[in-house]
Amino acid sequence: MTGSLLVQSLILGVLLGGLYALLAAGLTLYFGVMRVVMIAHSAFLILAAYLAWYANSRLGIDPLLTLVVTVPLFFGVGVVMQRLLIRRLRPATLTMMSVLLTFAIALFIEGLIGFVWGGTQRRTQLPYSSSSLEIFGARIAVVKLIAFGLAALSLLALYLLMKHTRFGQALRATIQHPEAAQLVGIKTDRVAGLGFGLGLATAALGGTALSLDATIYPSLHWHWIGPLMAIIVVGGLGSIPGAAIAALVLGVGQSLLQVPLGTTWAQTIFYVALFVTLMVRPQGFFGGRLAQRF
Repeated sequence: MTGSLLVQSLILGVLLGGLYALLAAGLTLYFGVMRVVMIAHSAFLILAAYLAWYANSRLGIDPLLTLVVTVPLFFGVGVVMQRLLIRRLRPATLTMMSVLLTFAIALFIEGLIGFVWGGTQRRTQLPYSSSSLEIFGARIAVVKLIAFGLAALSLLALYLLMKHTRFGQALRATIQHPEAAQLVGIKTDRVAGLGFGLGLATAALGGTALSLDATIYPSLHWHWIGPLMAIIVVGGLGSIPGAAIAALVLGVGQSLLQVPLGTTWAQTIFYVALFVTLMVRPQGFFGGRLAQRF
């Protein structure tokens, strides 16, 4: 691998890792607050990507402007879903039953996308889609930089919300110790609903970022489940900083492996990392005390 190719792979890996970090943060919120494995998260991601594509191709609206509608819409859907569906599951079987329930929701969303927009592959065409910038001698597509910028700003906003607001403190307390949170007067049911909505809002952000530079189709969400699940396990279940670090590490690793192995085989890094984590350190490599700081 030449020096310029190595630099380009590293930059692309960081950009990809930023998007992974945003999506993994949502999954971590679901599990951290309620111990829910949200299989449908990636389906909502693709739904958001389709909404952004439709707004651009049919209405001439830049995908980034659709966030004004999709973020609050997805947040509201998440709150309603938690209150009407997730909350009804028995605590003793919550994790297992949440997999089955959200799997069914993912199938419904996939069918809905196919019914409304068909199974044809779609790609957003923007005035800046073919533009690129030179960074450290490597040519990087502008849409990738915009997607990374959106992910970075979203994660910064999530960090500030979690660290410097009363709701964020209540959410962190609920993630770290739900029983103790109840004892000090935190209404954990309300916090869980808002946290679930916040997690789904990250799907709207991530889907919009994905729509800038990806070909989308209804069943694409199945492609994302494995990598995202691997990220939250490697990062430590319930740890948002851990998931972010794992996302960046695995994103860079995937990008570096694409050169010698190709795109398909490079994906195996997620499953190898998942296997190693479960065998060596099931609690994750980047959780623990790091989670307490967030």
